[in-house]
Amino acid sequence: MSTTPGTGLGAMIRTWRDRLPPSGAGLPTARGRRAAGLRREELADLAGVSVDYVVRLEQGRATTPSASVVASLARALQLSTAERDHLYRLAQLVPPVDGAISDHLPPGVQRVLARLGDVAVAVFAADWQLVWWNRGWAALLGDPSAAPPRLRNFARDRFPVNDGPAHLALWPVTEADRDATDAAVVSDLRRATGRFPRDRRLAALIRDLNAGNRRFAELWATGGVAAHREDHKTIDHPSVGPVAVDCDVLADGDSELKIVIMTAVPGSEDETKLRLTAIAGPPADSAPAHEHGTEPGRRSGAR
Repeated sequence: MSTTPGTGLGAMIRTWRDRLPPSGAGLPTARGRRAAGLRREELADLAGVSVDYVVRLEQGRATTPSASVVASLARALQLSTAERDHLYRLAQLVPPVDGAISDHLPPGVQRVLARLGDVAVAVFAADWQLVWWNRGWAALLGDPSAAPPRLRNFARDRFPVNDGPAHLALWPVTEADRDATDAAVVSDLRRATGRFPRDRRLAALIRDLNAGNRRFAELWATGGVAAHREDHKTIDHPSVGPVAVDCDVLADGDSELKIVIMTAVPGSEDETKLRLTAIAGPPADSAPAHEHGTEPGRRSGAR
C-alpha cells in the first residue's frame, strides 16, 4: 500500500487516463463531452480488459495485475519508458529490460559536463566502457586516446587478462582499500547483467574476465550485487607528485551511464596539485590529446 496520497497504482492509472485526450488515442471526441481524458470504458477497450477491472484497479481493490495487463495498460496510456517502468513497480513487477547498453550522452548530461570546466571527469557506460573524458581527466590520469576503443574499459584495466599496460590511467594509482574497490567493480558489473541481460558487449566482457583473470573469477563467484559509487585514490602524477583525490560515481537514470568525478579536499595541498595538472594539461609523455572533452557528446569509441 502507498503511504503517500496520490502515488499508488490506482491513483497513477487514473492520473495518466485523465491526461490522455481521446484524440490522442485515435478516438472520436463527442460534442459536449465533459471528461478531458479517457473514460474508464475507453481505457478498458484500448487495453483489452474489462471496465470492472479498471474500476477495481483505480479504487485499489485490485493491486497485483499481471505483466501482460500492465503492458497493455502502458501501451493504451501511451506511457514513456520511465512511466512504464514505474507502473510495473507499482504493480510489484520487474520492469522489462532493454536489450543493449547505451553509449549515448543525453543532452542534459552534455550540459552538465560542459559546465564542469576543468574538473577531472569522465563518463563510462554501464559495462565500464569509457565513452567520454575531458581535458582535466587527461591531465590528471593521462590521455587514453592512443588506446584501442575496445580496451578503454575500466574493468579490463582493473582485471587484466594479459600482462599488457593499463589504458585508462597512465600513471600509478592506488586506492585506500583495493580489495573493496575490486569487489565493488565486479558487483557493479553483475548488477549490469540484470539490467542488460542481452547485451553482447557486456556478455563478452564477463566471459573474457572470468576466463582470463583469477581475481575476477573469484569475486564473480561470490554473487555480490551492488553499485560502485565512491572511492579514494592517490595518483602518482609525473609532474606534481602524489595527488589524493575523492572519486565519486554519479549514475544517469535508465541508461546507467556512470559520471566519474575526481576532486580533492578544498583548501588542501592536493587541491592545489589538482589545479596545477588542469592548468598544465596532459604531460608531454602522455598520449597525444584529441580533445575528447571539448565537445560533450563526442564519444571516445564505438561499440
